[in-house]
Amino acid sequence: MKTIQSIRAWWRGMFRKRRFNMLNATDNSEEWHVHISPASLMAGLVAFVLLLFILILTLVAYTPVLEFLPGYRTEADKSRESLIQNIIRLDSMERMMNDMMTYNENIAMILEGNTPVARSLPASDTTRASKVLVMPSAEDSLLRAQMEGGGPYSLAGNAGASRKQIRESIELMKPVEGIITEHFNISQNRFGVKIAAAATDRIAAVDGGTVIQSSWTPEQGYTVIMQHAAGLLSIYRSLSQSLVAPGQKLRAGELIGYNAEAENGEVPMFEFELWNNGKPVDPESYIVF
Repeated sequence: MKTIQSIRAWWRGMFRKRRFNMLNATDNSEEWHVHISPASLMAGLVAFVLLLFILILTLVAYTPVLEFLPGYRTEADKSRESLIQNIIRLDSMERMMNDMMTYNENIAMILEGNTPVARSLPASDTTRASKVLVMPSAEDSLLRAQMEGGGPYSLAGNAGASRKQIRESIELMKPVEGIITEHFNISQNRFGVKIAAAATDRIAAVDGGTVIQSSWTPEQGYTVIMQHAAGLLSIYRSLSQSLVAPGQKLRAGELIGYNAEAENGEVPMFEFELWNNGKPVDPESYIVF
């Protein structure tokens, strides 16, 4: 009972007004006074804290005041610089991929005897490409002379020989041990065969010849092209590693590289093509797989 009475007395005391006055120090006369209770004093303090919180939140949200704080501006600059560097790296990677695609397309067109093209990307849209004819340069003319003439990369050697004569004069080896999963079908734009082989299995040259290209693309990994006698060209795609360089001469069965590595438990198919005098031919007509 006494406890309840004391609580009631304390509660009434919270709302009981007190007189707060200001006296003159000379004659102790009252100059100003105000009536205030503990409850109203606490309410005023809470209102002041809320007002201060709203003011600080507004400054942080709508003004750059945080950049003037020590340490904060440094972190913001680091984040901004890191973002800019990442954008530059992505742009450089995109240009490198476009250059590699253009290079591979030009090599293919040169082998077919067509005029190479240059890929140009408009500034307004980096996903669309337009092709513009390129005038043959001195280097291009020299390459054509080597491919079409009597040089080490010649495609015209024995141009008049029949396929039967070519097959009788050469004996090609298997590039890798495996099972053919897709056969040659030029009507479906399959210019070679796909072979299911073990991951990182060795890839060998089907015959002696000269390496004329060893390149890498994100889509197909390493690609190696070799020039052989009698106008034959062999292409090895989807390699995880290439151990040869352009201009290098190899004997039949020598190591070119290694098959693709497993991705998500599956090994990408090894692709092999044979070209005779600039035209794709069925590898199974030349090699017993």
